[in-house]
Amino acid sequence: MISYPFLAALGLSGLLTISVSAASVTIPAPARGLAPYTRTPDDYPSNPDATYRDGVPRGRIEEHDWNDSRIFPGTTRKFWIYVPAQYTPNRPAAVMVFQDGQAALNPERFLHVPAVFDNLIARGEMPVTIAILINPGQRPPNDEDKIGAPPNINLPLNRRYEYDRLTDDYSRFLIEEILPFVGSRYRLTDNAEERAICGNSSGGICAFTVAWQRPDAFRKVVSHVGSFVNLRGGHIYPDIVRGSPAKPLRIFLQSGVNDLENEFGRWFPANLAMAATLEAKGYDLRTVWGDGGHNPRHAGSIFSDTLRWLWRDHPDVIAPGR
Repeated sequence: MISYPFLAALGLSGLLTISVSAASVTIPAPARGLAPYTRTPDDYPSNPDATYRDGVPRGRIEEHDWNDSRIFPGTTRKFWIYVPAQYTPNRPAAVMVFQDGQAALNPERFLHVPAVFDNLIARGEMPVTIAILINPGQRPPNDEDKIGAPPNINLPLNRRYEYDRLTDDYSRFLIEEILPFVGSRYRLTDNAEERAICGNSSGGICAFTVAWQRPDAFRKVVSHVGSFVNLRGGHIYPDIVRGSPAKPLRIFLQSGVNDLENEFGRWFPANLAMAATLEAKGYDLRTVWGDGGHNPRHAGSIFSDTLRWLWRDHPDVIAPGR
């Protein structure tokens, strides 16, 4: 049983004590003392690797439209393919899919995937990896919007339908539509151990759902402030995981004490519950908790370390993560 000292300063120590092995938990990251918890939270520093560096080979980015989906008919979306400079068709590349792709690309946001991939691949800290960064589908309003939590009107309307439901639709969309298209242009691995998926908020639970539904296709999951709450039934995942045989997944979860709390659930305790269940089932798990809110600021700050951990035993990695 681990009690987190910084929670006492927030008056939350009695609420947020969880049984998770110390080896799987880092609080916070990067390393900081207790003093930050007496001031304004969520002031995590930017990731140095999220900036392009002179002398580091830069990958290229392609933009595509996907307007004829069979799985999600009537939707339109853009997606992007990042191809590292080190890619060669002589060898299949690892794959990492990102939900909310445009945000993951944006240098003004927190992940800035292309720069981080450039820097880590150049240092041998992750394998040569093609990133597929996909926006959720846009569509006109329909009756689906009346089910569960209403859609965020500031985001594409099909996002909640694609990301928050516990079905195999989105995994099929990736496996039957997007991956074959990208695979027709570049040589991608078909080894599930070399396929990862990452998302923020609803995109985080979506990443877990894809790997949970299809561990034959994806076995590495990164969830930032994942919405394991009752937007479309995600609150039951701890029970589902607890009652199912363990699957060969490597899972990273990040959240913070200032994550969302509303009529659909409490995001931080929901992530703690997922972590406890996954740990009890023996999953390859890393969790990072901090004082952040419902945004990828903390996740972006530690993104390089997350990727090093995720790919630490890949045969091409010469500088394994901790």
